[in-house]
Amino acid sequence: MHFIDTEQTRGALSFDAVIPALRDAFRDGATVPPRHVHAIQSGNAHGTSLIMPAWNDRGYFGVKIINIFPENTHQGLPGLHATYNLYSATTGVPIAQVDGDIVTVYRTAGAAALGADYLARANASTLLIVGSGRIAGLVAQAMRVVRPIQRVLVWNVRAAGAERLAEQLREQGFDAQATENLEGAARQADIISCATLSTVPLIQGAWLRPGVHLDLIGSFKPEMRETDTACFDGTSVYVDTDEAPTKSGDLLSAFDAGVLTQEDIRGNLHQLAGGQRQGRRDDQEITVFKAVGSALEDLTLATLVYESVGRP
Repeated sequence: MHFIDTEQTRGALSFDAVIPALRDAFRDGATVPPRHVHAIQSGNAHGTSLIMPAWNDRGYFGVKIINIFPENTHQGLPGLHATYNLYSATTGVPIAQVDGDIVTVYRTAGAAALGADYLARANASTLLIVGSGRIAGLVAQAMRVVRPIQRVLVWNVRAAGAERLAEQLREQGFDAQATENLEGAARQADIISCATLSTVPLIQGAWLRPGVHLDLIGSFKPEMRETDTACFDGTSVYVDTDEAPTKSGDLLSAFDAGVLTQEDIRGNLHQLAGGQRQGRRDDQEITVFKAVGSALEDLTLATLVYESVGRP
């Protein structure tokens, strides 16, 4: 079994390669069973563990285990930790272990950018990032591959996190600044990308201006929310996979409020990538992309890393 460490995994991934690979994977499909979700409790500590398998006709089978402990931030630790094992889908022989943390952040930001490629205005240039964790830190890089991002605003529940991310983005060549005025930033943005573990609404539907694209990649459980229900009232809603309407607190709350139905969802990434569904229709349309993540994405990037680093 080939061990591919953090630096090798990161070095094998760039969004110029990740986004086309994800587009092909969503178009072609794979076998993706429902994820296993386990609530973890040890003493006063609470977290969630997801077990996410997938396999494809190219002969690869992979399993990711990702642990989400939101309270880690109080200890100065990331909230997400993951491992990824890659196997032969024809023999079951272990092939490689790839850094699951790196795979997770790149596939999540890459899928967000893939969604934006179908749903954001072609001239979208101002990006608001809500959050400052590892995934939020890659959103601007990913979005810049598909849209002419020039200005980046960063808001975080802890202002120091937003300041740190804005500084990192300036070092990468972005015109970036932190803000404590979430409403004001949302009203300026062409793309709003939420990458948090929030359980309370952050973005309000009343703030969404015509033509904005709202990208929601944080919540993956019913109790997690990044928006109020007005964000789904009269907007064009898309999802990454059909699992999203059964998992996301944002969507479930909108269903309960009666502002959205399953039938209102216009399509998923498989349908967009395959041309079965139309994306953005005009520059005034407000589009919403809700993602909960897919094991297809993890398998795609783990395979990309393995084939890039080279078979032993």
